[in-house]
Amino acid sequence: MTSFEPVTAADVELMQGLAQRVTATRPDLVNSDASFGELAWNWGKGHAAHGSGWPRRLWFSGGELVAWGWAQLPHQVRRNDGSVKDVTGAYLAYQVHPDHAGLVDEVIDWYDETAAGIERTVLPSAADGFALERWAAHGYETDPSALGDTGTWTQLNERDLTDLEQPVLPAGFRFRTAEEAGPQAAVQAHLDAWAPSAYTAESYEGVRRTAAYRGDLHLLVEAPDGTMASSTIMWLDEVNKTAEFEPVGTHPDFRRRGLGRAMLLHGMRLARAAGATHMTVACLGAPGHPEARGLYYSVGFREFTRDAPLVKTAGSSE
Repeated sequence: MTSFEPVTAADVELMQGLAQRVTATRPDLVNSDASFGELAWNWGKGHAAHGSGWPRRLWFSGGELVAWGWAQLPHQVRRNDGSVKDVTGAYLAYQVHPDHAGLVDEVIDWYDETAAGIERTVLPSAADGFALERWAAHGYETDPSALGDTGTWTQLNERDLTDLEQPVLPAGFRFRTAEEAGPQAAVQAHLDAWAPSAYTAESYEGVRRTAAYRGDLHLLVEAPDGTMASSTIMWLDEVNKTAEFEPVGTHPDFRRRGLGRAMLLHGMRLARAAGATHMTVACLGAPGHPEARGLYYSVGFREFTRDAPLVKTAGSSE
């Protein structure tokens, strides 16, 4: 195995800088889990529990980060209902600046060495024809388990922040921010929306400590009984004046009441007031997962790009 250097908070800031540069010129080439907001969210919520199994490699040119790979190796996920999920394969998040596209071969070689002998998955952008050719040349194939009517591939949706509707909440509900509601309420809102979940107070503390997190852009909807019925975090990329929703969730007992729609509209108004002119949000794209996609379409989002899930089985030649 290659030398092991785990992903650090400083690494994430460098990765976010690369995300900003790619977004400025070729936003369609920003890979799944490599966007400005996804990087902060994924590292923040998981590094305390899983960071020891997150090797990374960075590539520089002229002192500037131009490519990176972040492998997530086999591990166990312990959820708040007491269940344990065994993750037996490896997953790679990565990004290569389009001006240094040839580095994708080095990224692939590093991943194959780091995760040798186990199943490996990766999610390059479907718009990155050159990268897709190189992954195929290294033995990676379309992942059939991620496709189909109930597949797990994701699409990125976008809209501008002009002509925003006025959000309307049901009587007795109100908008709160995490700054106002406090950490315990913010954590419980996520647990209720995503149960069973591995999210913890420690996870949220990691999220809060990322350089990109802003408590005034962490939005909740409070029900009349005090339950935080919906929540979302917005990640503001000030360089590109764009913001990203991640995650977005509603308590099962409060769904189909228009809370998510109102929260997104209010969130976009907050993001615009903070300087954003553009908004993105990702969701499952397969036909069998219409709920989130329909919600985002109802507030003006439309598909911009999608990922192309690839896999290399454990038995494949290295």
